[in-house]
Amino acid sequence: MTSPQSWGQAHQGHGGAGPGYGEEGWEPARPPRNGMGTAALTLGLIGALLFWTILGGVVLGLLALIFGIVGFRRGKRGEATNGTLAMVGAVIGALALIGSSVILALAVSLVGSGDYQEFQDCTEKAATTAEQQECQQDFIDSFSQ
Repeated sequence: MTSPQSWGQAHQGHGGAGPGYGEEGWEPARPPRNGMGTAALTLGLIGALLFWTILGGVVLGLLALIFGIVGFRRGKRGEATNGTLAMVGAVIGALALIGSSVILALAVSLVGSGDYQEFQDCTEKAATTAEQQECQQDFIDSFSQ
């Protein structure tokens, strides 16, 4: 018959001094806390697919970055088993955040330009569809000059 300590040592496979075995006796091992890493990858991928929207790129990208860093740190401490997955989610989220920021900056600079104001004035005065299309073409041509 085996004692509880020898049973734990036999089932540990390395002399009893391992995870789940404390000084008081056998302690059940905690399940890994992989939620942050999984959330980071999921949000990062969705953010990358929707990076051209503010919600997709900025919000989801930022959340993926934060969750990924937290998940990676949990992995380094041994609390999670998907630290690499968390870091991949953080990187994808950061790329979505960068892409969305570039698009947002371009949109703000475009709307603030004098060419856009001229385009708006032209389309408001246009009476026919042909005149509206001419306004659009003039606006597009203003970028190539």
